[in-house]
Amino acid sequence: MKSALVIDDHPITHLGANRLLRELGYERIGQAMSGEEALSQLSAGDAPDLIVLDISLPGAGGLDLVEPLRAAAPGARILIFSMNDQTGFAARALQAGAQGFLSKNAPPADFRDAVRMLEGGEFYLSPRHAMALATLRAGAAADPLGALSDRERQVLALIGRGFSLQAIADELDVSYKTAANTSSVLKKKLGVDGINGLMKFALDSGV
Repeated sequence: MKSALVIDDHPITHLGANRLLRELGYERIGQAMSGEEALSQLSAGDAPDLIVLDISLPGAGGLDLVEPLRAAAPGARILIFSMNDQTGFAARALQAGAQGFLSKNAPPADFRDAVRMLEGGEFYLSPRHAMALATLRAGAAADPLGALSDRERQVLALIGRGFSLQAIADELDVSYKTAANTSSVLKKKLGVDGINGLMKFALDSGV
């Protein structure tokens, strides 16, 4: 018997999602109006196969809710169902650990497709979001600096100024090990060898 949990603070969304889920063979469908209520239900009962989650919720919500939901229901697939239609937001939802992202403006057929794909162990993004996300990733690949964290850029800039790893650790008030690890990550991300390679990259890129 397939089961689902719909987490949304709009009763009309519950009605629509429940109808579509029953069409897809879900016989047991739980409802929660907030993240706290959902986590309480999960701690008291069996984990569902599917969680449909609106992340604009009263109280604790947002993408930070995905991780505790995954911990409370490790086997459940999570579909974000949101009014926020931005591609960057969809990417962040998948990075947070959800398996799908669907706009509430999507037609019912897209909801059915998303649920079926998650059931099959796949990830779901609308074709528009998938294409936009691929474009963003291609842009990041063309601009290696865009893939660096703030700390990595700091370390790279200091290497370009001739700082040793110990001097970088002192400057940023971190351990030598942290500075060395960040240097190793930079070499992998930027595809260069050694400190001299990082220094040349920093000078060439003007960081």
